[in-house]
Amino acid sequence: MKSLFWMGCWSYLLIGLAHVVVGSLMPSLLEYYGRDYGDGGLLIFAQFSGFLVGVLLCPLLIARLGKLNGLLIATGMLCAAEFVYTLLPLWEWMYVVGAVAGFGFGMIEAVIGTIIIATFTERTAVAMSRLEVFFGLGALLMPLAAGAFIRLENWRYTFLLVSVLAFVLLFAWGKGRFGEFKETLQARSEKTAEKGNWLKPYQGTRGLLLVVFLVFFFVYVGTEMSFVNFLPSLLIEKLGIDKPTAAFSVTLFWVAMTFGRVFAGVVAERISYSRYVALGCLISFIVISLFAMSGGLALLFTLIVLFGLFMSGLFSIALVFANKLLPGTEETTPSLLIASGGVGGALLPLMMGESMDFGGADLSAWILSGFLALLVLLSATAVMIQRSRAYTSSTRSVNVESSN
Repeated sequence: MKSLFWMGCWSYLLIGLAHVVVGSLMPSLLEYYGRDYGDGGLLIFAQFSGFLVGVLLCPLLIARLGKLNGLLIATGMLCAAEFVYTLLPLWEWMYVVGAVAGFGFGMIEAVIGTIIIATFTERTAVAMSRLEVFFGLGALLMPLAAGAFIRLENWRYTFLLVSVLAFVLLFAWGKGRFGEFKETLQARSEKTAEKGNWLKPYQGTRGLLLVVFLVFFFVYVGTEMSFVNFLPSLLIEKLGIDKPTAAFSVTLFWVAMTFGRVFAGVVAERISYSRYVALGCLISFIVISLFAMSGGLALLFTLIVLFGLFMSGLFSIALVFANKLLPGTEETTPSLLIASGGVGGALLPLMMGESMDFGGADLSAWILSGFLALLVLLSATAVMIQRSRAYTSSTRSVNVESSN
C-alpha cells in the first residue's frame, strides 16, 4: 500500500507542475506570440477541455485497459505534449497540444484520486490532503523554475523539464512493483454496468447533494485556476512589477497552499468536514475581496498567502465530504466531481481572460470575489442539507423507539 500511495504522490507532484506551467509562462507566451489575454484564456480553455475529456473517458479506458495501462497512456501523452510545447509550434497548434496535455493530467488525477478514496476508508481526509500536498509542491516549484528560466531567457525549457519528469514517472509506473495491488491495477472490467444504473444512488436528496457539489467543484476549480494562471498578469497590471517577481507570486501562493494542506486533513477530522469547508470558503471570500480593493506589493503578497492557506484544503476535504454524504458511490462521485471541476477550470479562466481585456485587473479581481461568494452559498447549502438529513433520521429513530 505504501508504494502505491507514494506513486500516487509523485503523480500528483507531476500534475501539479503541469497544471500551472502555462500560467507561470503566460506573460512570456503572450509576448512571444503577440497575443492578448483572451487568447491566453483560450489556451487555458483548451487545456482544461482536454482535462475534462480525460476524466470522463477515464472509467471507460481503465475498464478496457486496466488502471495501470491507463496511467501509462495518460503519462505518455503528457510527456509528449510538454515536449511539443518546448518546440513553440504555431499558436493554433498550441491549443491542440494544450488539450492533449490536459487529457493526460486529467486522467492521471481521476485514477489516482479514486484509488486513494476507495483504499483509505479511515482518515480519508488525511490521506487525500497529504496527496494534495504533492500537487501543491509541484505547483509551488513550477513558478520557481519558470522564473529561473525566464531570467536565463530560455523560458521554453520549462516545458521540457515537465516532459522529462513525466518520462521518469512513466518508466517508474511501467517497472514498479505494487505487491497485492498489482493485479488490481492491471485488472480489466469483465462486465459493463447497465445503462442508467450509475444514477440510481443519486435519487431524492442525494441527487440534490450531487448537484450542489457539482456546482461547487465547477466554481472552486475554475476560481483556483483563474487566480493561479492570471495572478502574474494581475500583479503586473496592478503594480507594474517585472515578470520574474510576478511569477514568484504564484510560488508564494502555492507555498501557502502546500503548508495548509499538511494540516488540512487533521483540522478537518477535528472540527468536521462541513465546518472546514464552510469556514474555508467564507474566509477566502473575505481575503479575495480585500485583494480586489488593495494596493502595495507587501499587502498583496500577504493576502495571497492568506488566500492560499484558507483555500488549501477545500478541494480534497470537499471531495471527502461529498463521498461521506453519498456513501456507496465511491467509484462514480470522485470522477463526476473532478469532471465538473474540469469544466469550471476550462470556462472560468476563459471568462477571466475576457475580463482582463475588457476591464483590467480590478474588474477581474472582483469577479474572483463573486466566485468565492457563490462557494460560500453552496457550502452553506450542503451543510443545511446534511443537518436536515440528520434531523430527519433522528426523528425517525425516536418515532420507532416510541412505537416500540
